[in-house]
Amino acid sequence: MEQPQYLIDTNAVIDYLANKLPASGMDFMNTVIDALPNVSVVTKIEVLGFNAPEQHYKTLSDFINDAIVLDLTNNVVEASIEIRKKHKTKLPDAIIAATAIAYDLVLISRDTSDFKNIEGLKVIDPHCL
Repeated sequence: MEQPQYLIDTNAVIDYLANKLPASGMDFMNTVIDALPNVSVVTKIEVLGFNAPEQHYKTLSDFINDAIVLDLTNNVVEASIEIRKKHKTKLPDAIIAATAIAYDLVLISRDTSDFKNIEGLKVIDPHCL
């Protein structure tokens, strides 16, 4: 059986880099990141748009530079539109969910309630492992 691939939400990136996950969550994230992390272009914007002190910004920037950033494709756009039509989802969350669905990735996020009831989306909370 093939190992699942993951998409890391912004809050999971921040929690991981700040070492704010329980030990089991950190172990899980280390495994995911060692296998080359995937993030949405929205996560790149949110992470690098954060007004962090210079030493923290370098850590954030290095993480994003080492990740695969999945851009907005037509499939992601169309899936985002459908998610927004069916659910009261904020646009960034709709794009992140649609990215995970379009690329057949499991989403890693602390905010599981933001993604509940989105058909075809699998979500893991690294705080609850």
